Amino acid sequence: MASSTPNVPVPPSHKSVVVRSLTSTTPEERERILKDVEYNIFAFPAGLLTCDYLSDSGTSAMTDVQWAALMRGDESYGRNYGYYCLLDAFRDVFERGDNQKRVFREVVVGTADISFYRKKLLVPYQNGFVNGGLHQLERPNVFIVPQGRCAESLLFSTLVDVIMKEAQQESPPTPVILSNGFFDTTAANAAEAGFELQTFTQPGLGDLFPQDLIGKKNYFKGNIDLVETERYLSEHPGCVTMVLITITNNWAAAQPVSMANIRSVALLAKQAGVPIFFDACRFAENAYFISEYEEGYSKRTIPEIVQEMFSYVDGFTISLKKDGLANMGGVLCFRDKGLFAEKYPDIGFRLKERQILTYGNDSYGGVSGRDLMAAAAGLYEVIKKPYLRSRIAQVQLFAEKLLANGIAVLSPPGGHAVYLDMDMFFYDCDRKPDDFASVGFTLELIKDYGIRAFESGSFAWEWDKKSLIERQKIPNLVRFAVPRHVLSSEHIDYTVAAIKALYNRRHMIPNVQITRGEDIRLRHFQCGMKPVACKPES
Repeated sequence: MASSTPNVPVPPSHKSVVVRSLTSTTPEERERILKDVEYNIFAFPAGLLTCDYLSDSGTSAMTDVQWAALMRGDESYGRNYGYYCLLDAFRDVFERGDNQKRVFREVVVGTADISFYRKKLLVPYQNGFVNGGLHQLERPNVFIVPQGRCAESLLFSTLVDVIMKEAQQESPPTPVILSNGFFDTTAANAAEAGFELQTFTQPGLGDLFPQDLIGKKNYFKGNIDLVETERYLSEHPGCVTMVLITITNNWAAAQPVSMANIRSVALLAKQAGVPIFFDACRFAENAYFISEYEEGYSKRTIPEIVQEMFSYVDGFTISLKKDGLANMGGVLCFRDKGLFAEKYPDIGFRLKERQILTYGNDSYGGVSGRDLMAAAAGLYEVIKKPYLRSRIAQVQLFAEKLLANGIAVLSPPGGHAVYLDMDMFFYDCDRKPDDFASVGFTLELIKDYGIRAFESGSFAWEWDKKSLIERQKIPNLVRFAVPRHVLSSEHIDYTVAAIKALYNRRHMIPNVQITRGEDIRLRHFQCGMKPVACKPES
């Protein structure tokens, strides 16, 4: 990530040509709104914020190429332009490496004719993640849905139905999914479907990292624990349905997963006869970390690295709202004639039937044709190394500015977000996990400065409902997810100053009580809360 000239930052990867003015509000006005929405940060109106780090999901700015592609969107019900462009973009990015065809360009410039359809769009591809022509009808293996969690729901619910139907016992054992880390909605969708979840994140997530090595080294703290994975697979033969690797690891503070780790867990899964899938929402950022920090990959292109990463898996879900791809959309893919397809021969038709019943015809799956075109173009935008370098450098600089101000962050910083270490933030305060003081911090941040962040700790991960062993795995973090192409250095500097101001009065930050919906699944999206003043220290 360092530039070739010492003390010179990485060069810009883009320039802004459209801006959006912000609404001016006072702390008193924001406090009244917070009370009106039961102090739930998800319910606070985005239009009243100065900086919004709640999520990078669908919040990024699209490029001019994506907007040009969007204008060529076709809203036909059956087999619109975007359907074909998106499917071939998936083949390009996840299978072809540097040998890309980029057929979307002919659709965008309006030169697609009958020959183009016959020779490029309707070609009968097979044996990859995206069958084409007749093979997609005979063996469907790609499913478009509105966003990533829909792809997860489609996969998990359909898979459980197939497993239960094929089970010989009256009460078959609960199927298990192993992972390096389930994000909140992923875990909820899998648990709701009936899976048992086992998380084996590599030890050392919270270990100290030398500040002078940021941007120079990376320990790939998002890896799956290979020892625990191998142990579980050997001790529970026939019980594990899937190994799911999240890249980058959103559960583990956006930390990357190494190619060596992916390769090793794929071998373990293959030996056990267990399909391996990616939660691939931030695949491009993960590929960039590999190119920068993993031995043997410095001269490989991002498309080559992506191609190798996906060569080890049987399928993947992806949110097209992440990695700067687009503002809407999600996809589920699995490898034609791969292990997953062999184990569940009819699952493609079952997935397609549920997709059509729930989200719409398979040509669009609940996504507009315009968004399909924007996503197809976006897939090529996010694998550009200058973009990735600039993107990750912004997150890194954000973390370094916080560290320079004495604010502890989980290091090295990950791909899409900076995570405050709230145990260190409140190091000299008498705060217990179920005081939810980190939620109090996010409320103060909105009230006083119009900045929204997400508590990713004891409240969001339901510390109060977990066993003692489960509690020990829950990190105490607040996430600042940085939307791509949206925020300037001015926004980052303002945020750092606001966090520093709250740190200086951390003893006064209120705790939080849940007033409604304590036992609701994914309660952080829905429940009501109220701040509770801390007792003054003696």
